[in-house]
Amino acid sequence: MSRPNKKVPEKTINIYCKKCKALLYKYHKGGKGALIKCFIERIAVDYTQQPCTCPNCQQVFARETLIRGIPAYKMISGKVQFK
Repeated sequence: MSRPNKKVPEKTINIYCKKCKALLYKYHKGGKGALIKCFIERIAVDYTQQPCTCPNCQQVFARETLIRGIPAYKMISGKVQFK
């Protein structure tokens, strides 16, 4: 399995909690597909106090995991949205 690109995309997206619409992350996302995982090294700004937990409604929106040997958050389907 290959590792993610070393060159981080310049464009960032905002990731929001779907339940309370709180801003969770600004993230450097590559491609235009669905948001399935967030590599921790690509998070530009983190607005959460606890990892994978919404600061407003305390909903767990992701799980910490290793993907291709790199720490990442695997998003739970239907818990987040991005623009």
